[in-house]
Amino acid sequence: MTADSETITQTNCDHCGLPVPEGLYEPDAEHQFCCNGCKTVYKVLHGAGLENYYRVRSAVDPNAEPAASTGSSYEELDDPAFTSTWVTQSDDHTSEVELLLEGMHCAACVWLIERLPRVADGVIDARANIRRRTVCVRYNPDTIKLSKVAQSLDKLGYAAHPARGKEARAIRVKEDRKFLIRVAVAGALAGNIMLLAIALYGGSFSGISDFWRTTFRWYSMALGIVVLVWPGRIFFTGALAALRTRTAHLDIPIALALLTAGVWGTLNTIRGVGEIYFDSVSVLVFLLLVGRWIQHRQQRAASDSVELMLTLTPSSATLIDDEGNTKRVPIDTIEAGMSVRVAAGESFPADGIITDGSTTIDNALLTGESVPVQSDAGDQALAGATNLSSPVTVRVQAVGEHTRVGKLMQLVASASEHKSPVVRAADRIAGYFVIVVIILAIATVALWTALDSIGIAIEHATALLIVTCPCALGLATPMAMSVALGRSARAGMLIKSAVVLEQLARPGSMLLDKTGTLTSGTSTVVDSHGDQRLLQAAAAIEQFSTHPIARAIASAFGDDLPSASDIKQTTAQGIEGTVNNERITIGSVSHVTQLTGVAVPDDLQPKLVRLLDRALTPIFVYNHSTQQSALIGVGDQLRSDTKPAITQLLKRGWNLAVCSGDHPRIVESIAHEVGIDNHEGAVTPESKALRIQEQKDARASDRTAVVMVGDGVNDAAALASADVGIAVHGGAEASLEAADVYLVHPGVTPIVYLVDLSRSTMSTIRLCLIFSLTYNTTTASLAIAGFINAFLAAILMPISSLTVVAICTRAGKNTTPKPEQR
Repeated sequence: MTADSETITQTNCDHCGLPVPEGLYEPDAEHQFCCNGCKTVYKVLHGAGLENYYRVRSAVDPNAEPAASTGSSYEELDDPAFTSTWVTQSDDHTSEVELLLEGMHCAACVWLIERLPRVADGVIDARANIRRRTVCVRYNPDTIKLSKVAQSLDKLGYAAHPARGKEARAIRVKEDRKFLIRVAVAGALAGNIMLLAIALYGGSFSGISDFWRTTFRWYSMALGIVVLVWPGRIFFTGALAALRTRTAHLDIPIALALLTAGVWGTLNTIRGVGEIYFDSVSVLVFLLLVGRWIQHRQQRAASDSVELMLTLTPSSATLIDDEGNTKRVPIDTIEAGMSVRVAAGESFPADGIITDGSTTIDNALLTGESVPVQSDAGDQALAGATNLSSPVTVRVQAVGEHTRVGKLMQLVASASEHKSPVVRAADRIAGYFVIVVIILAIATVALWTALDSIGIAIEHATALLIVTCPCALGLATPMAMSVALGRSARAGMLIKSAVVLEQLARPGSMLLDKTGTLTSGTSTVVDSHGDQRLLQAAAAIEQFSTHPIARAIASAFGDDLPSASDIKQTTAQGIEGTVNNERITIGSVSHVTQLTGVAVPDDLQPKLVRLLDRALTPIFVYNHSTQQSALIGVGDQLRSDTKPAITQLLKRGWNLAVCSGDHPRIVESIAHEVGIDNHEGAVTPESKALRIQEQKDARASDRTAVVMVGDGVNDAAALASADVGIAVHGGAEASLEAADVYLVHPGVTPIVYLVDLSRSTMSTIRLCLIFSLTYNTTTASLAIAGFINAFLAAILMPISSLTVVAICTRAGKNTTPKPEQR
């Protein structure tokens, strides 16, 4: 490398900071850019006076991924069909639309996106939501078209797409706001009642005038009734529903305790004697509502089947009309029988037959095949698959829910709807607890009425209901789960439902997909044999191809590659080129042999056999000038952590199997390498779901979990059908939505930590339940005997809850990985 080339290599892009390729370096230019996208964004930012973006980005995240323009026209957004579906018209003649943005990942992005009105005339307001990666844009349609709005965002580096599921999210936000208001009101009222209670308790020791004592009691009663009628109504509603369905539910004793304490406290307030209990009632309602909110947030489904399906296919397509003209239109306008043009790098918008062109298609997300397939005129193309090499024309056969991926998503929805909830430890004893408490309360009233009076009987029964209120029992499971879920999230394991932790606490069956789960999911050069200069020449030629194998070779043999010219490519077979005046052919063994008449030399034959035995794809390289040959072995390489993690899972008693859509020989090789005896290849997505059901039927007797681990759309139905679905890092959106767990960090190692976390959490829950039952048994006996009055019961009840909270904080404490372990 010359000194000049070293200078070029060390020049970084003024927008994103990445190295500037030699071909784009401009010696006389003031600013250098690695691509035209970065150049466009840089000019737009400086032209609109938004240079502060770079300062904000550096302050927030110096290593933030760069955003670059795609140059799309977005003309499909101006189609009337799109406008009627996705754009909201306001009375003030403005329009509003929500767009999903690529590349938004930090506060600097939010800062920049919300300054869209300074870049695009006619945009009134832009509000970004970094959690959902969306922006809500309000604009004047008479001044600016929606396509221009999208182009402006694209020029800032954020490619725009329509945000699906807006109405469903709005409903969920409304429900969340309503529940949070209920929690806030309960907390505010509980705080005020406790202040009044402190004054009353203090007065009982140091003295208080009758006027202020009566005033504080009436104020407490008024606020307490509000607590019961508004925030606490949810427990009475639940208790009534449980009685109608003849189900023993924890809401029944909770409602009974609240009702008894409220009624008797009101009577005592009016009579001016006895305890009023409203401090205990208000705190109890607040704590239980907080627990309900935690459960509510953790158990909500992330999306419905329609949203899953739409994340896989593009939001628009290039339609070919009867005259042969092309037009970008919304995907909603595409119907069976139409013809669409799919460019290289795009996803197919619908199922159909290729009528013109020849290309390679990546079906990895749909079928699990790690090697792209050659497709010619007459072959089928599936919605959601990626067109890799050449533009093709496709005659549409099925769209939307009628496509194969749409039907897979229907399987996902069906499995999700029929997935039975696991009965938690608290639920298993809830029925008995409810019945026993009610019987004891009735018995207490009867006993003390006979021994003393109805007033004393109600006092003791109320004390019993308060002191044995299932607050500790009700909080034990959700609190322990909440602590464990928080620890798992910080460790990069995002769990949608706390049920997962109970399911994984006992070893069962685990089916693992190969591509992207056990392996890296991308083609890499695993082995090579031959002269290094010939291999570098091959890499220089492969730079001109978009095929995944070509990309792997191009990036495997260093950055200082020679120049290549006179490129000729045969789709899905091989490529030729000239390097240093030497003609070189690269491709499959059969293709190169047929083209050159030269077979793999004898000295490379044993190496070729070893590559095939290792389930690698052999690439033959031949130099026509020097008659030199080389072999390159390309494959989906096993992750470095896979084998140790599999060993740990086997030691913990899990029954493991590999279930993949890839070639059976490749699957067998990977399974043998990691030590898994059960394996199956060439499995269709539908068959994967069937295998899960077969495993569930086989394990119905011992009630252990059946777990599916995968990353592709082909795994989505199986993930949803399994007792626990785990989506690994880098997976398809549909697999993430269908799964119960998403692993932020790649590899199988996080699953080991997840299993240990589940075991620790269930151990903590059992400890909490034992404590709660012991406490309730002891205090109930004392209350029935008359040794605990309502005042003491009001003190003991929150102490028991705080004790449970303290125990819960240890859930999964020593099981989640440290940063250096991940």
